[in-house]
Amino acid sequence: MDVDTIIPAMLIESGGGALHIGIMTAILLGGSSVAQLFFAPYISNKSYKKKYLLLGINSRIFSLLGLGFLLFYLQAQQSVYIIWIIFVLITIFALGGAFANIGYTDILGKSIVEEKRKSFLSFKQIIAGIVVLFSAFLARKVLSGSSFPLNYAYTFIIGSSALLIASLGFWNLKETEPSVLKINGFKKFIQVLKSELKTNPKLAYFLGFVNTQGIAISFLPFLTLYAKEKFLTQSNDIALFLVFKILGIVLVSFLILFWSKKIKYKWLLYGNVLLSLAMVIGTLFISEAAHIKYIFISGGIVYSIFSITMNGVLLEVSGKENRAIYTGFAGAGSIIPAIFPLTAGYLIKTFGFQNFFLLYIVIISFSVFFIYKLNCKK
Repeated sequence: MDVDTIIPAMLIESGGGALHIGIMTAILLGGSSVAQLFFAPYISNKSYKKKYLLLGINSRIFSLLGLGFLLFYLQAQQSVYIIWIIFVLITIFALGGAFANIGYTDILGKSIVEEKRKSFLSFKQIIAGIVVLFSAFLARKVLSGSSFPLNYAYTFIIGSSALLIASLGFWNLKETEPSVLKINGFKKFIQVLKSELKTNPKLAYFLGFVNTQGIAISFLPFLTLYAKEKFLTQSNDIALFLVFKILGIVLVSFLILFWSKKIKYKWLLYGNVLLSLAMVIGTLFISEAAHIKYIFISGGIVYSIFSITMNGVLLEVSGKENRAIYTGFAGAGSIIPAIFPLTAGYLIKTFGFQNFFLLYIVIISFSVFFIYKLNCKK
């Protein structure tokens, strides 16, 4: 279920504004990563991570199903209460993703040899993108086929069912290699973090990179709000934006897969910074709603590159036995991405979109320094 278009559009239709979009984005994109900071000490103590991965996935299935039924029975006079219930279900969705991601990263690191990771991550993104592209066309038909709230209710129920089907492969996964790094409590976790920061300089630069470039993936929800307020976009437009975002994801994933042995992570990182800045500049020159879809293509490319490089650089920075705990460390690098949407929501509500764009440009620009210091070799 797309958190950049479908969920924010649903929240706007339910009566939400800039502050609500800020809270939602903070929960879904920043808060879920910060939560990993607290989940990692517990999960890293477990030799096998499969059941925690499944617990996280099932939590997301439940939350999407809950959103679907909530909207199915939505009454206009209950909109204030509905928004708060939506936030509860979104929080469950986000925490489930954080819980699942720790186990997933550990299992991925144990299953894929180092030389194959970049091509694997690109190929995975392509397969996921193709599936989601098909889902986007389905979502467009569902969203345009009926009016709010039924159109979004059907979309979330279908999304929940699709995630359930997709998770069946993980149920059959056989995790044969145990993890051996043990962390006894959160206090010990912080001690390990301090120790790793001293012995592994790249970790500090990695956290700086995530704190700055990480806000790029929170741009599209606010672009959805911008399109709604300035151009009065409708449900059918939102679904079209999703289609173009997925096209961007699939396109760049194919390119990275093809050039995976020739292109280094650092060039992908630098390119993503330039494209992240180009999204803002392009938005400022948009004069009609039809052109917004091209910004969403860029947003899909930025999201795809960030996802591929984030996982790949994390595996490069970490060692063999500490991948789960380093995933938790990545949560410490998501403080700014967690705070940024809240600040952005306030800026937009109080001063307008121009100040939001300016803050975004300043923070993204700082990521160049951390990318340079990371100096990724692969």
